[in-house]
Amino acid sequence: MARVVYVNGRYLPWGYAQVHAEDRGFQFGDAVYEVCEVRNGRLIDETRHMDRLERSLGELKIPKPMSRGAWARVMRETIRRNRVTDGSIYLQISRGARQREFIFSDANLEPTVVVLSRPVNKVRRDAAAQGIAVKSMPDIRWGRCDIKTVMLLPASLAKEAAKEIGGKEAWLVDEKGYVTEGASSNAWIIDKAGKLVTRPANNEILRGITRTTLIDLLKKEGIELVERAFTIEEAKAARECFITSATSIVTPVVKIDDTPIGNGAPGITASRLRELFHTVAEIAAR
Repeated sequence: MARVVYVNGRYLPWGYAQVHAEDRGFQFGDAVYEVCEVRNGRLIDETRHMDRLERSLGELKIPKPMSRGAWARVMRETIRRNRVTDGSIYLQISRGARQREFIFSDANLEPTVVVLSRPVNKVRRDAAAQGIAVKSMPDIRWGRCDIKTVMLLPASLAKEAAKEIGGKEAWLVDEKGYVTEGASSNAWIIDKAGKLVTRPANNEILRGITRTTLIDLLKKEGIELVERAFTIEEAKAARECFITSATSIVTPVVKIDDTPIGNGAPGITASRLRELFHTVAEIAAR
């Protein structure tokens, strides 16, 4: 777990890290966040994560709480104080605290900033070698999934349902039977024809940073990508399936619901893409 948490300009012991009871992030989910991989003490794809954070803030009209230079210093100091070599760093910015009121445009709010860092989860790391099981679930989220907000209750419920069947992730399915994305990841398949397929990035999914960097790797390796929607039934019949995210990188999916994928073992392509991923990712200075 995190030892030290940055809260509004102060580095506090984990047990003393607090925000106001009427913070809008707590009461309305009026907040955005980012999760960035830490590898060998360095931030992975920092620029793209900061670009997306600024976009999310802009879409919700939350003022930027600090400059990029300040973010860089806070993130590195949080990593240092938590002694994280390999793991992740989490940033959360809410609109701020005030007396509970739906309207916010008439208030001069100061954003609430929280930053914490944790070492890599061993269970998650081992899952990449073994592959994971996925449960399909109806997608009941709001219509702006392209904004990385903290409104994650549907994702949490889906993850909990997956856990009940021994799964590590849920794939969310729209009303037409098409997979949108994972509860906390982007979804990919290699279809029967051998085509690598993932859903186009629009308002219905989050444009994952790992997704974007993996597309760079595909171009480098000369691997054709088809961006289109695919059904859950097509995924179950696919040669390979996998997920991508900052914390899972590229992780093979070996089972969806009760259906093994391929031969039920991690696919060759997914495993290779995971191995090569950091050859194209941006690795920031310490």
